[in-house]
Amino acid sequence: MSIFGRSTYSSAGYAAFRPSYPSVLYDRVLRFHGIEAPSFPSPPPSLSAAGTLLDLGCGHGLVARALAPYFSRVTALDPSAGMVEQAHKLSADNSKITVKQGGAEDLSFLADNAVDCVVAGQAAHWFDYSKVWPALARVVKRGGTLAFWGYKDHIIVGQPETTPIFDKFIYGETEPVPGVESMMRFWEQPGRNILRESYQEVVLPETEWEHIVRIAWDPDRVTGGISEAPEEATWLRRRLKLGELEGYLRTLSAFSGWRSAHPDMKSRADGGDGDIVDWMFDEVVAAVPEWKAAGDRWAEIEVDAIWGTILLMAKRR
Repeated sequence: MSIFGRSTYSSAGYAAFRPSYPSVLYDRVLRFHGIEAPSFPSPPPSLSAAGTLLDLGCGHGLVARALAPYFSRVTALDPSAGMVEQAHKLSADNSKITVKQGGAEDLSFLADNAVDCVVAGQAAHWFDYSKVWPALARVVKRGGTLAFWGYKDHIIVGQPETTPIFDKFIYGETEPVPGVESMMRFWEQPGRNILRESYQEVVLPETEWEHIVRIAWDPDRVTGGISEAPEEATWLRRRLKLGELEGYLRTLSAFSGWRSAHPDMKSRADGGDGDIVDWMFDEVVAAVPEWKAAGDRWAEIEVDAIWGTILLMAKRR
């Protein structure tokens, strides 16, 4: 079972600290689907919501709720009981949305040609495509749309000295501090590598899908600066406090695995002497003189964070 599906994983923390998706991404997906004036998040009065949306790996229902105004029905599916509980709670006032527990590999509850648009936000790297492609071929109608997207490693804009610190604690092959292992061995594979490699392993069967579009950007692997990256690829950028960024890193599946393996290393917030995220931010804050000078107020400092992204879209033949 994925770490996200375990009872020890905080689905509420995921909902609180994971970044939301911007209107530019939703507009891009809706336009590809054929809605020419999406005006996200509020459809124009002239737009009549129609068709069925299937949200795979829906998590707490963020995408399902965002896109519901553009569709007459939405089915949101996730294998994690905790995530499904959060999705039910947060989507309870939207009668269009049906939340079910289950995996993308088993869509037997849906009729043939029942789906107009299938999406997966930050989930497609977990799928077993030997089962997912046949399932989608059956349920997505001809001319229907697929949009899978994800985000990966972040950087803090204008603070390049912090990037190798994050890498050392999150992906380091050696101990980032003496006696403490990094998060590296706790990443669930091959899922994490599939995401980091921009879904190159997610190959759509061209006998069933056409007009395939891939838009990817990785801030730590490209030449040139952020200003040179295509706007449609840099869709996940957020102004947030350092304390919020710390909270986000505690939602990583690798951190959950690290914490389970080191129950004696408790965070300072939980009354312990510190855990890997505490020690990571000790170094991050110390690397920037202005942040270090803020002392205990460092968590309130606002920064611009930007994530590497991938958007994969296609049309059903």
